[in-house]
Amino acid sequence: MKKWVHIGRLNFKYKKDVIAHFKKILNSYGFRESLSAEDFSDVLNLLKIHPNAKEKIGAGIKKIKVDETRYKTKCFNVIRVDSSCEIFSYIKCINGRLSPLTKFSKTCRDVISDDLRSVKLSFFKGNSKKGRVKCQETGELSLWVELNIDHRQPNTFSVIVDRFIELYRIDLSSVEYIETIDNVYAFKDHTLSEKFRKYHKEKSNLRLVRKEKNLGRSHQARIKRQKKDLVVE
Repeated sequence: MKKWVHIGRLNFKYKKDVIAHFKKILNSYGFRESLSAEDFSDVLNLLKIHPNAKEKIGAGIKKIKVDETRYKTKCFNVIRVDSSCEIFSYIKCINGRLSPLTKFSKTCRDVISDDLRSVKLSFFKGNSKKGRVKCQETGELSLWVELNIDHRQPNTFSVIVDRFIELYRIDLSSVEYIETIDNVYAFKDHTLSEKFRKYHKEKSNLRLVRKEKNLGRSHQARIKRQKKDLVVE
């Protein structure tokens, strides 16, 4: 029988309910707003199960605010009693420590994030009409926020990562990281980042598609590049 998840006064039957609850709290505040007393108590109890809770809490927490990550998304920011502060990931609190493969894959995705953004910017500059471009899956005119860069099958992002690991015989347990912010990492070995960027550029076939279509491309199994595929320059 599946155990319930207990966080302070809160009880959840499924992990997805925990995520939904704290995501709702996060999104109910504007940037730099402090949490109410009730939300502060709930989020503090969540922080106590963070893998690095002792370091995050430090001398004690005075208040918790909603702040902005470098990706322009919301995050929780703890303000300690000594006035020091640090952001943390509520997802990391819930999921615990990442597996070696998940951590490596997440870092690889961060390595190419600027490349993917450049591809998207380039496509918009060359094709936008009144701030909209056509989804390359449906042809529907869409806004920037409605579109994602999609790795066309069979070379999905996970496949590219798996093949990269095999090609370079990477021992995931020995890879060293630098944690840039909570739950966001960079490879300590810069050459590893550059190797992955180069490999991804060679192997990825990219499309700009509506977000809801990302999960609906399993029927496609072409591997040769096509003229309308987007590439990293």
